[in-house]
Amino acid sequence: MLPALRKANQQQARLHNLNLVFRTIYESGTTSRIEIARRTHLTRTTVSDMVAELIESGLVEEVGTSVSSGGKPSILLQMAADSRYLIGLNLAQDKFIGAITNLRGEIKETCEVPAENGDGQLALRRVYELLDPLTNSRWKPLLGIGVGTPGLVNTRQGLVIQAVNLSWKNLPLGNLLFQRYGLPVSVLNDSQAAAIGEFSYSGHRARRNLIVVNVSEGVGAGILIDGKLFQGDGGGAGEIGHVPVRGNERLCRCGRVGCLETLASARAVLEQIHAKRPEPRLSLSAVCEEFNRGDALARQIVQEAGQAMGEALGGLVAAFDIHCLLLTGEMTCFGEVWLESVRQAMRRSALEQMTEQAHVELGKFDNDACILGAAAHLLLEDYSLLFAESK
Repeated sequence: MLPALRKANQQQARLHNLNLVFRTIYESGTTSRIEIARRTHLTRTTVSDMVAELIESGLVEEVGTSVSSGGKPSILLQMAADSRYLIGLNLAQDKFIGAITNLRGEIKETCEVPAENGDGQLALRRVYELLDPLTNSRWKPLLGIGVGTPGLVNTRQGLVIQAVNLSWKNLPLGNLLFQRYGLPVSVLNDSQAAAIGEFSYSGHRARRNLIVVNVSEGVGAGILIDGKLFQGDGGGAGEIGHVPVRGNERLCRCGRVGCLETLASARAVLEQIHAKRPEPRLSLSAVCEEFNRGDALARQIVQEAGQAMGEALGGLVAAFDIHCLLLTGEMTCFGEVWLESVRQAMRRSALEQMTEQAHVELGKFDNDACILGAAAHLLLEDYSLLFAESK
């Protein structure tokens, strides 16, 4: 073998082993060198070398010893959560929100700017206004920027194919941000980002398969299969908000008629409330207050929205046979009453043998799920970014 090729192969093997050892420590919480060797099937010498390198880089720290059952106690290791930082953005709300997180998904600093609907160039400038202070914050080193955006996204290219409410079409957002900030950038759909956030930080990693549906201004699903984000051939897997619902004649903002989001989204609820009560025009929080007070109209409209959402979930369960489904987004403010209407409609919409095993719950992080997932996506399948030079 040529010396250069041998060296390249050795470097690849080293990065693979570093990745494997770090992943084992990360997913274990605390563990020992002996346990890492057992789980990874690496030699103890290799594990010791990799751990030494991780400790030297600040990514891993020793945190005491295990309780001995007769033998020599083992030194315990854990990830140093504040050794590196990530930026996550959520561009799918009525304001753009950005945050800096550590490696455990703990938010260290947030920033908000007004969202801009209908003006694509101004919306892009707002993203810069959001990122400029975050990239210049005291939280260093920064590994990269993750963006959760509404619309159809080609994640591999960092391309926003279409985001209707932001007036973006074929926008090379990833490349634009990389050129401006010089950091690795990941761009994905906001619902897919929310799914990664819930999967990574709310205790669902052991399940491996998960569907997270974000029900806010629009409706979209993120699907994880065997711990990996499923995006389909074109990156649009989970775009259920624009699937037509039979018997629905409402015009959607995408220009078509009958889309699910015209029935199930927060926007749909507000429009229907306004149609019945033209004045004053209420915010979603005001509708939530009326709903909690038992207002009959608010309850009727919200429960009908939940039923439409549940029928769509029945289709997802039938298609993927995934048993754990989480709901996030603005509509979760309606709590258990809305959730139960979703559950009941889901059970009616697919085979009983499938839906009786499916569990629908509220997500843990609400709108933060998108921020956390956008940031975590940079590392989801490959931790090698941790071992590169960062800013």
